Amino acid sequence: MRRLLRAAVAAAVAVALCGQGFAQEFPAHTITLIVPYPPGGGVDAMARVVAEKLAGALGQQVVVDNRAGGSGLIGTRAFIKSPPDGYTLFLGHTGSVSINPSLYTNAGFDPRKDFAPVGLIASMPVVLLAHPSFPAKTIGEVVAIARGAGTNFNIGTSAVGTGGYLTAELFKSVTGIEATIIPYKGTAQVMNDLLGNHVPIAFGVLPPALGNLQAGTLRAIAVLAPARFSLLPDVPTASESGLPGFESVLHYGLLAPAGTPPPIVERLNRALRVVVDADDVKQRILAEGGDPLTSTPEEYAKDIDNEETKWGTLVRKLNLKVD
Repeated sequence: MRRLLRAAVAAAVAVALCGQGFAQEFPAHTITLIVPYPPGGGVDAMARVVAEKLAGALGQQVVVDNRAGGSGLIGTRAFIKSPPDGYTLFLGHTGSVSINPSLYTNAGFDPRKDFAPVGLIASMPVVLLAHPSFPAKTIGEVVAIARGAGTNFNIGTSAVGTGGYLTAELFKSVTGIEATIIPYKGTAQVMNDLLGNHVPIAFGVLPPALGNLQAGTLRAIAVLAPARFSLLPDVPTASESGLPGFESVLHYGLLAPAGTPPPIVERLNRALRVVVDADDVKQRILAEGGDPLTSTPEEYAKDIDNEETKWGTLVRKLNLKVD
């Protein structure tokens, strides 16, 4: 028994020392950061901010790899099969990490088991956007118009499973309207059709819309956050605009594959904190429409659990499961 105990202790020490060795050597070459959505959207914008600065903090190039398709599932499934060595990372997002597993019957991954959370990066509110010609100026007025139009009223969103899409479903549930949701492959396509007035309103994050909002070619009706956003001080919250308590704030974070040695996760977390805490990165995140946010790996794991519970409850309540 004593021999077995000594052997177990020796093995544990060896694993720990091995992990420390990995961490000391890591990273030794280029890191790939997988984004499961097309270029031009909110997740891609956040990934490019992080990749550039993380490369400096780690001393190795960080390359963004957009693997779009399947509402984020294709990139996510590819990522979880990656070697757990820290050289393939994932830009996590509420939609891909905490919504898809509940929404899709065969999502193919478990958000609590298939990731090694590294840390949070930012939060970003969903915004109700409109073409300038759309007459409604408040959410209350949007609801009135939508009720009168029934299923002929269209709402644009990014792909099924994203935060924008689930926000539209939540909007329909809360208001009782019968509008038709039009999901696009990516946020950039939503913006194009909104600019072309092919859909009157859309739920989306700010990065792809900011330039058009500033140019007056798009209009923000409400920010779905507890407080007004600094870049849009004149845009009311949903509560101020006629729909009290209606909120949708998406979270972004960095993930490694499950099984990544803890010392490497800790090394990545330290580097990520340095990146997000830097004043220039904070300003870039704010300029992209988000609020900087840091955490421990454990806090990010808890956030994933909370968000999956929140959105999963909505999916089950509205019977939104997709085969």
